Amino acid sequence: MSQAFSRVPELLAQHLLLAFSALLLGLVVSLPLAVLSSRNRSVARVALGFASLVQTIPSLALLALFYPILLWLSALVGGGIPALGFLPSLLALSLYALLPILRNGVTGLANIDPAVIEAADGMGMTRNQKLWLVEAPLVAPVLMAGIRTAAVWTIGAATLSTTVGQPSLGDLIFAGLQTQNWTLVLAGCVAAAVLALAVDALLGLAERGIARRKRGLTWASLATLAIAAMVALAPAWPAARGTVTVGAKGFSEQYILARLIGHRLEAAGYQVRYREGLGSAVAFGALTTGDIDIYVDYSGTIWTNQMQRADVPPRAAIVAGVAKWAKATHGVTLLGSLGFENAYAFAMRGDDAKRRGITSLSDLALQARDLDFATDIEFLERPEWAAVRRAYGLSFKSARPYQPTFMYRALASGEADVIPAFSSDGRIAADRLTILQDPKGAIPGYDAILLLAPKRAGDARFQAALRPLIGAIPVEKMREANYLVDRDADKKSPDEAAKWLASGLRR
Repeated sequence: MSQAFSRVPELLAQHLLLAFSALLLGLVVSLPLAVLSSRNRSVARVALGFASLVQTIPSLALLALFYPILLWLSALVGGGIPALGFLPSLLALSLYALLPILRNGVTGLANIDPAVIEAADGMGMTRNQKLWLVEAPLVAPVLMAGIRTAAVWTIGAATLSTTVGQPSLGDLIFAGLQTQNWTLVLAGCVAAAVLALAVDALLGLAERGIARRKRGLTWASLATLAIAAMVALAPAWPAARGTVTVGAKGFSEQYILARLIGHRLEAAGYQVRYREGLGSAVAFGALTTGDIDIYVDYSGTIWTNQMQRADVPPRAAIVAGVAKWAKATHGVTLLGSLGFENAYAFAMRGDDAKRRGITSLSDLALQARDLDFATDIEFLERPEWAAVRRAYGLSFKSARPYQPTFMYRALASGEADVIPAFSSDGRIAADRLTILQDPKGAIPGYDAILLLAPKRAGDARFQAALRPLIGAIPVEKMREANYLVDRDADKKSPDEAAKWLASGLRR
């Protein structure tokens, strides 16, 4: 429990920095728009229509949409615009904050008693004087209600920024879901909820102070919020020189390997932080831009997704091809293979495969129309799935994506009949699954490889700390380490599994 909550301060600071920045940007955009909208119906229709449209887009999709947009903009201006991390998260959350502030501002201004405005005109006030001395004080309570709503929405949605490489309290939630560590999920949820309630309560006091014309209450609540934010943001201050960022995708093996790498770098004198739960494209993109220094990927993933290769040469040729391509096109260094492969391997419940007489993908193709297929979230969109379908003509009765952990649950419970398992997963043996052979060789090799950011290409000390990991992890050890985290009883954390794995390495 304490280990899970020990990560909260750092992630809370990042979460708060992102949410407050988004709220501030939302205020900067929406307040002038509210004034313009109250004076011009055409502007109001366009502004409120756009803000309402944004709200109809799922927040996760909105975050993802900024990735290609920023990539395109960066290419247009010759680079330099980050497509991952803070910027796309800031833009997406700011758009989400627009509607409640804008709508409450427009509503408040529209409902001011016309007699008050006439009185201001009668006193000879200018337009700006009316805005600041008459309209602003009258609309402030209604506007504060909108700001409170926007603050709570923004804090809640910020948990999704983990998926585009921005650290947040969502790191705990996504990691907990993947490893079935409900303490991590609870830590992330509780911290996000407490943060939202605290901010809402302080803004509520400010709203009450404005409504009752109690300036002391208003300023005291806002000052408390500002001081609390400064204290909470302390862990987010610029990292000390020498801090290394270790990236990881969103499943148990990646969390374990990230900690294994982190422990070695800490022993070599580096300060280490982690950015976990990244998608495949996000992780590689973050490496090329230097947002992360190192992570473990799989040769087949780079081969098919980044290089767009459809041929399937031997494993060694794929690793060599990936190393050459990554260095030539992105300056990324492939330090070496860790010694094991984690390939996609189609799996069925052992008794079910035996009863149906299925031992290979060729056998599966003959009965697939009667079977339900469960996959991880990426698989149905990956080139590997397209290659398998072309090679075997697979067509299932249904195909549903799950988080990897729940994909195994779906198979065990009978909700699914086939899954694309991971060959280094300890649950294959524990759950007595049957791995189907791939006689046509449609699935490429997936050697686990260490990839270094361009800025680490000449860092001899950094590479020396990690070189003992090359070729040192047999697949049997990796399966055991994965199962320590994934099993239901006596579960270990990724950090504990990494220490166990390190104790049994070949060197």
